Amino acid sequence: MLNAVREVAEFVLPRPADARAQSDGVPQISGSRYRIASAGQSRTVRRIWLDTFDWRLFRAGLSLEYTAARGNRELVLTARDGELVAEQSMSAGRPRWPAKIEQLPVGPLREHLSGVIGVRALLPVVRATSVQTNRRAFDAENKTIAIVTTEQTTLTEPAKATTPSRVAVAPLRGYQAQAGKLAGALARVPGVQRADQTAFEAALRAAGRRPGDYTSKIDVRLSGDMPAALAICTVLIRLFGTAEANVPGTIRDIDTEFLHDLRIAVRRTRSVLKLTGSALPAGLADRYRPEFKWLGDLTTPTRDLDVYLIGYPSMAGQLIAATEPELRPFHDYLATQRATAQRRLARGLRSARFAGLAREWQRDLKQIAEGPRRRPPAGKFAAERIRRAHTRVLRSGGAIDASSPPQALHDLRKTCKELRYLLEVFASLHDPGEQWRAVNELKALQDCLGEFQDTEVQQTELRAFARKMVAEDRAPAETLLAMGEIAAGLAVRQRAARSEFAGLFATFASARGRARIDSLTGAAS
Repeated sequence: MLNAVREVAEFVLPRPADARAQSDGVPQISGSRYRIASAGQSRTVRRIWLDTFDWRLFRAGLSLEYTAARGNRELVLTARDGELVAEQSMSAGRPRWPAKIEQLPVGPLREHLSGVIGVRALLPVVRATSVQTNRRAFDAENKTIAIVTTEQTTLTEPAKATTPSRVAVAPLRGYQAQAGKLAGALARVPGVQRADQTAFEAALRAAGRRPGDYTSKIDVRLSGDMPAALAICTVLIRLFGTAEANVPGTIRDIDTEFLHDLRIAVRRTRSVLKLTGSALPAGLADRYRPEFKWLGDLTTPTRDLDVYLIGYPSMAGQLIAATEPELRPFHDYLATQRATAQRRLARGLRSARFAGLAREWQRDLKQIAEGPRRRPPAGKFAAERIRRAHTRVLRSGGAIDASSPPQALHDLRKTCKELRYLLEVFASLHDPGEQWRAVNELKALQDCLGEFQDTEVQQTELRAFARKMVAEDRAPAETLLAMGEIAAGLAVRQRAARSEFAGLFATFASARGRARIDSLTGAAS
């Protein structure tokens, strides 16, 4: 076997009609003292590049490729610069995509991926077929110094297309310098260009996509002087686009993050309608608020059960008196309930009601965007709404003391969430650094309030689950005792969150925190 090491260089070839190429497809290197000859037959490789729906691998600087050729199947994980990170033979059988991490073979590749993709499934991003031909490169002394690989790739999904042919030069051990000179000579051939994209990125471009073309963030650019109605409409269009993008994956139940992102988009939409709806045409917010509440309520049962099931390993790991097998019937009960809730959710998202909401909502938003420009300007409007929400947070939080009931903290959490959404909706009007610091301080307070509320809700739900399981004769005594231990742990966490609240609120309400919000709103207005 030829002992090639890491590539020296990779090139993109001009189209055959424009290239001064040899008959074998390798550009002619005029006056070169190197000779290139065949090293064997060409091979056809079926390729699938994989990533999560939200591009977690790409954002981490990684590329995952599944290849199949001549009976050999493998997954190869590389860094952006082409360096091998991990690889895994898939000889046990042809994998099915989408695939979650637990469906991959145990080994270093799975371990590395797990920390990056989490609960997300791996999806085919591009499918292609490549014809690869290896050739030997010889120096003047007829010694093999490198392997030169030409590759022609044709996309099969998501669109039929071809990418420019590529040539890669990989040196043999001990001949890196000579191979580098060969690569330099190749780079000087007219029309030949050094590849500025990986094969994956080139395939994406040919498919009409770009890496990172999905994000759940409110990715819009607003200006302070644009009409507030247009700014809000722009945000609402973006939010519904995010929601719609996640509907197919939610219906297919590919992974839990599709529903999570769908819910966030719906929740943000409801908050925008509540907090800024007065800038929209009369009656619009009142008309659609019940519809988005219906959509939010539709998604709640499945998501609540997802939270339990995702957190189950952690819950089981915290048991002291009980064991995981004793808690297992609770897990199985949750899974059964979740399957039922998921079927209802899928029916709702396929319903005429949702289709009508999508059609009419987008039609009305388009009419607003194309309609007459109305005052006030977005910057002034945003500043006023953020100040108002910030004042509500300070007033509500400042009234909470050690004797305040849990409901007071729950109400404050809602108010904090409204302020957070306003900051996110109008983020492009603010200085990025100041925006980040303001949201970060608010998030710390929100996390504390969220922990307090979630642990209280989960304690109540655990009791309700226990009662139902007893009524359905699905709760052995050992399972009920294990669930009681989980509930006790939740109570401890809730008390800890309650004790942390005062310090976190004091930081948020400090003079520096107030000045930060004043700075944001002053600049926006």
